[in-house]
Amino acid sequence: MRETSIRVGSRTVRYLEAGAGAPVVLLHAFPLSADMWRPQLDHVPPKFRFIAPDLRGFGPRPAEPAGTLDDMAADVIGWLDALAIERAVIGGASMGGYVTFALLRLAPERFSGILLANTKASADTAEGRAGRDKMSALVRSGGPPAVAEQMIPKLLGETARRSQPQLAPLVRQLIEGNTADGLDGAIQAMKNRPDSTDLLSEIGTPALVIAGDEDTLIPVTESEAMQRALPHSQLAVLRGCGHLSNLESPDQFSAALHNFLDTGL
Repeated sequence: MRETSIRVGSRTVRYLEAGAGAPVVLLHAFPLSADMWRPQLDHVPPKFRFIAPDLRGFGPRPAEPAGTLDDMAADVIGWLDALAIERAVIGGASMGGYVTFALLRLAPERFSGILLANTKASADTAEGRAGRDKMSALVRSGGPPAVAEQMIPKLLGETARRSQPQLAPLVRQLIEGNTADGLDGAIQAMKNRPDSTDLLSEIGTPALVIAGDEDTLIPVTESEAMQRALPHSQLAVLRGCGHLSNLESPDQFSAALHNFLDTGL
């Protein structure tokens, strides 16, 4: 695994990469960073190159916080251009999935495959938007530690919290490695994102949808509905996993992803 930085316009983007071959771009969840993908970068299948960037406002070199998810998506396009990557399997977890939908609207030609893990196509409900407002107030008053305290029980499934006590401190470290401004910018971007449900039926690119059977933030039923609406897709439901399924069960997650890369494209 390599940690690298590259200039994209006026800012520096940090990214992690491993392997060599066809590119697979992994976009991280809120409120973490590219480091959440280390388990997958540790086990890259032959003939593939896994690459995970910090999204705008996140990681140890945060840029000005994003105003919209389109800002984050445009950053990814600029980063792909800087790396001379024309097409890739692109996807992400949770917020990374929302950025993936923004990318699909802006540059569908850049996709050779799609990964949508623990995410959804629909916009926030009124209740969800109110929850974002509460999280925004929390990050302004208590910073990343307060966000970690509130979110970790929601991010990790019951099985992981019970049987993998090392995960909560790891997730806390990743959350607290970000700035309050970066987190709040992402909260506002997610709150105001458009509904992408109507986009699903128009996507002809092969897609993998991953869900966790203990995910209380994105229920399996929502992932199932999204997968049914995607014309060329498959669904993997990971057992004993919550919202951060790639960290909670790296073996299950990587097996589903590798199978998709080998047979689903």
